[in-house]
Amino acid sequence: MRKVAIYGKGGIGKSTTTQNTVAGLVEMGKRVMVVGCDPKADSTRLLLGGLAQRSVLDTLREEGEDVELADIRAKGFCSSLCVESGGPEPGVGCAGRGIITSINMLEQLGAYDESEQLDYVFYDVLGDVVCGGFAMPIREGKAEEIYIVVSGEMMAMYAANNICKGIQKYAQTGAVRLGGLICNSRKTDNEKELIQALAARLGTHMIHFVPRHNDVQRAEIQRKTVIEWNAACEQADEYRTLARSIEGNKKFVIPKPLSIQELENLLMEFGILGT
Repeated sequence: MRKVAIYGKGGIGKSTTTQNTVAGLVEMGKRVMVVGCDPKADSTRLLLGGLAQRSVLDTLREEGEDVELADIRAKGFCSSLCVESGGPEPGVGCAGRGIITSINMLEQLGAYDESEQLDYVFYDVLGDVVCGGFAMPIREGKAEEIYIVVSGEMMAMYAANNICKGIQKYAQTGAVRLGGLICNSRKTDNEKELIQALAARLGTHMIHFVPRHNDVQRAEIQRKTVIEWNAACEQADEYRTLARSIEGNKKFVIPKPLSIQELENLLMEFGILGT
């Protein structure tokens, strides 16, 4: 079982990228469980056809700890398995605790057992590794492959570099490694070349460049992944390619984060920042 976590700046498209990638993997016949680690609980919406899944924390609040796996895990597109950690009540508690509680509960209920025959577990994580809860998948070895969703925008690259600092820290004592960068295009200048250069400086590779296309939004309006919405469209093939790239990926590294000055120098090289 491969344990994958998707990180990136808030709003960069982590959940959309994760769900469309999972759709590509399950279409290939892989058995995949997705664990949403965002308090918004929207990490599985497209796989479930828009169904508002009750989160683990909501279930525990309403029913206590006497729950079964079926109470917190739903079946989605192509038999993908979907879990939402959820978050605390507004203004109360730490959202990161939901991730810890959710993963512990899944372990207790046997969701990761060999009998489940999982090929992958995907964690869709809010992009803030400063908080211990959000870093939990990499800190405690729940995830071993990290993919960072990024774009050619300065703050997206800054966040990716910051996430690499977290991976570097926890890689010293665990198995967590960076599997690569996924560029979710925003159509900025020289975007593909810029992210390839960033990946090289970090010691990794750009595993796929996902072009910006309105079909992604069209599919989301229908509350579906692109592959389910229109399996024959070009964007569906982009996500299939990304899924195959992850399936065949062999390059897992401890990243080499850049200093702020090095990151700004890279941006100036590509004309993103003024001199």
